[in-house]
Amino acid sequence: MTVRLDIEGVTVEAAGARLVDGMRLAVDSGAFVGLVGPNGSGKSTLLRCVYRALRPDGGVVRLDGEDVRTMTPRATARVLAALPQESSAEFDFTVGEVVAMGRLPHRERSAAADREICAAAMDRTGVAHLADRGFLTLSGGERQRVLIARALAQQPRVLVLDEPTNHLDIAHQLDVLSLVRSSGLTVLAALHDLNLAAAHCDVLYVVADGRVVAGGAPHDVLRPALLAEVFGVRAHPVRHPETGAVQLLFDLLPPT
Repeated sequence: MTVRLDIEGVTVEAAGARLVDGMRLAVDSGAFVGLVGPNGSGKSTLLRCVYRALRPDGGVVRLDGEDVRTMTPRATARVLAALPQESSAEFDFTVGEVVAMGRLPHRERSAAADREICAAAMDRTGVAHLADRGFLTLSGGERQRVLIARALAQQPRVLVLDEPTNHLDIAHQLDVLSLVRSSGLTVLAALHDLNLAAAHCDVLYVVADGRVVAGGAPHDVLRPALLAEVFGVRAHPVRHPETGAVQLLFDLLPPT
């Protein structure tokens, strides 16, 4: 069973600056929703509030109507898994050990069942052959796929992903987003590549200066006028010849 995610008026302030300014958005159960916006627009800060790495100064995040701050960390981890933009490891665990960490919220399960779940997650993300490798010996793209496998091994109902295609080559970018899309989970992801976001997300929210400035289906949101205003580029929408999804060609705005 999937879960609905609601972000209601979330505000975050730091050093006198408002990083997130009353953001409101909804992620329907089973939907893949993307956050797009320029660097420093507040996407990552908002996501940190969702997966409880940061307490907002105002507003609330709800999972099926329940305030995440009233849930125990373990209860939250049984429902929601997160892949932050930057993940570090101080000790050189093996890939298998890293993925197994996703099972910690479910410690009452049998060891054999946990091993099967972890093996399936590694198979789905194409890292099973790396199970005995040290995590710190991996390339950036391999590490990213391992961390996605760990999130899947957690068996959440909500996935929160901050730039999940970082460090991945184009084939693995498409593969990972297709995997996430087909997972059936409720997904909220900050994405840098507008074309990947348009091709895989059900709904996009455009964020600028800590606020949501547009939301809706990708073909309704990714309009040239809005992209010029928010990203400072000229966009030329075209349709993908196979899928029909909106795709964008970019160049610089002409000098004024």
